[in-house]
Amino acid sequence: MSFSPKVVVITGASAGVGRATAQAFARNGASIGLLARGREGLEGVRREVESQGGKALILPTDVADADQVEAAAAAVEKTFGPIDVWVNDAMTSVFSPVKTMTPEEFRRVTEVTYLGCVNGTLAALKRMLSRNRGVIIQVGSALAYRAIPLQSSYCAAKHAIRGFTDSLRCELLYEKSQVRVTMVQMPALNTPQFDWVKSRLPRKAQPVPPVYQPEVAARAILWAVKHPHRELKVGLPTILIVAINKIAPGLLDHYLARTGYQSQQREEPEDPNRPHNLWNPVAGDFGAHGSFDKIAHRGSIALWVTTHPRRRLALAVGLMLALWVLIFL
Repeated sequence: MSFSPKVVVITGASAGVGRATAQAFARNGASIGLLARGREGLEGVRREVESQGGKALILPTDVADADQVEAAAAAVEKTFGPIDVWVNDAMTSVFSPVKTMTPEEFRRVTEVTYLGCVNGTLAALKRMLSRNRGVIIQVGSALAYRAIPLQSSYCAAKHAIRGFTDSLRCELLYEKSQVRVTMVQMPALNTPQFDWVKSRLPRKAQPVPPVYQPEVAARAILWAVKHPHRELKVGLPTILIVAINKIAPGLLDHYLARTGYQSQQREEPEDPNRPHNLWNPVAGDFGAHGSFDKIAHRGSIALWVTTHPRRRLALAVGLMLALWVLIFL
């Protein structure tokens, strides 16, 4: 597909997947509106975008506030012109058993992770529908299908995004709109969130292995922008989790009850007094990567197969021929 976005908005752009995605669009020469709360992280990603050939406008924004999101969208269009792509990536979370969560914490995670996505989508639709073009990317997770212990607020928000996106997709089809919406379901990723989200765990939080670098997620997002796709499941773990949950959700309940607590914690004890970003951004520039470079995969064979359908067919034919030779010759 020849579609090459010129103007892009990314929420949660100061770190992790949002930052890696900004770098990917910058290498394609895009002008990018960068939305996040922390100014130091925004300044860091702005420098990276401009050094890699893109243009950047930093917009300190709390996506939980619809008025702030709308103002940011207007500023992007005033500076760069019509928005081609909107990527909803902003999130926050709390690592905690449900019984020790507070109503205020559930509300805040929902406002940022779910309603932040809704606010971004509404701002994008306000501009894209009248032009009958544009792409909205919802950054999801395998946890949008299969919730896990200790992340109830985040899992619930990702489930909500999937429901919201399915409804919107149906409405766009009914209206025969050329605006596209794709949800990209991510595997565990090496992002800084595990060092800055609020946690009540006795040990430091970690993503459930296997872990992928945020550049894998960025490549998936860029591909989804350029290729019409209802939903893109990134990495073999995501594909397997979604499939197994459809077949045997009860089995996964018991498996996660046995393994979900240990698999989300490192050996190092957590500092209960460390800064967290639930209510305010943590000071500093954290970059795209978290603390797990040594174990994070830089690529995904499953993503490569998914995004290369012609080669996927050739591979399937080759495997069938090889199997036929082994059986009959």
